[in-house]
Amino acid sequence: MSISPYINRHVQELVAYQPGKPISETARELGLNPAEIVKLASNENALGPSPKAVKAMQETASGMHIYPDGASFELRSKIAARHGVDFCQTAVGNGSSELIELLCHACLGPGAELVAARYSFAMYSIMCKLFNAKYVEVPNKADWSHDLQGMLAAITPQTRIVFITNPTNPVGTMVGQEEMDAFMAAVPEHVIVAFDEAYIEFAGEQTDCLKYVRAGRNVVSLRTFSKAYGLAGARVGYAVTTPEIADLLNKARSPFNVNLMAQVAALAALDDTEHITRSVQMVQSGREQYYTAFAQWGISCIPSHGNFILVRVGDGKAVYDAMLARGVILRPMGGYGLPEYVRITVGTREENERCLCALREVLKK
Repeated sequence: MSISPYINRHVQELVAYQPGKPISETARELGLNPAEIVKLASNENALGPSPKAVKAMQETASGMHIYPDGASFELRSKIAARHGVDFCQTAVGNGSSELIELLCHACLGPGAELVAARYSFAMYSIMCKLFNAKYVEVPNKADWSHDLQGMLAAITPQTRIVFITNPTNPVGTMVGQEEMDAFMAAVPEHVIVAFDEAYIEFAGEQTDCLKYVRAGRNVVSLRTFSKAYGLAGARVGYAVTTPEIADLLNKARSPFNVNLMAQVAALAALDDTEHITRSVQMVQSGREQYYTAFAQWGISCIPSHGNFILVRVGDGKAVYDAMLARGVILRPMGGYGLPEYVRITVGTREENERCLCALREVLKK
């Protein structure tokens, strides 16, 4: 007997988040050598994790029989000091995606609304559906950036959260400080504005949303150790916000939501400025490598502030399949309503060249 009649319909109707295809799965399906596959699908750091983080994890391995600090005191203290806020203004999660879920857990329900841009992180709409709230999608501007005035106009008395992805995934555009300030000057006080800044290190910290937090506004800055710090496998992210919102996030989370290995890795990674510098430089150089090739081939892409590039290739799914057969994993964008595009993570110079050689062959350039 099916239990379907007894399950919440809004959960049954969810479409699960689809991550980038793993190397192991590609190798099994296509009979390829895993060592010869290049994965440029999930915006991971091609340099790997911070060496300081690796050392910290190795030193911690023998203590994994002990529960971690449930309050993540050391990590949250260092995050607070880094951003010039109090400890009580921080929260950490199993990746920033858990913090997105916790924020929605605290704020959403039937009748509540969440506002986000058409092209932004797919988890917003999934979380909205999970909590049976209304998802309000605002079209991006002609330059693909967030239309903050359009988002402002979409706010109603039922709006609980506005997500601003900056830089935005999967497009790579960024909202400027002036536009951000104008938006914040007009946004109603009952709305929480969440700035999802997962890729901010690659943008060179061009904007400052934390000034709103320090001013006591209902703002959340969401950041992650998955991208620039190279700790995607450890799953750790953090929020900087008001004491009230941080308290809500900490109430909604599960016990020990950030494991011991992730805590020590993130602590060490925060001090590894050399690794961050190398990672950012690799991405900046790699973006130019792709821009040069695409300009020569006469195909269009969107200039990016992240560690990825959205490029128009015609039939995105066909190009994805052809690249997969050549051992290069990209991300098709049909699920985002962009069937003519693929998203390419910027890797090492060698990985980028491997991708470009295969792409030239597939596109017959």
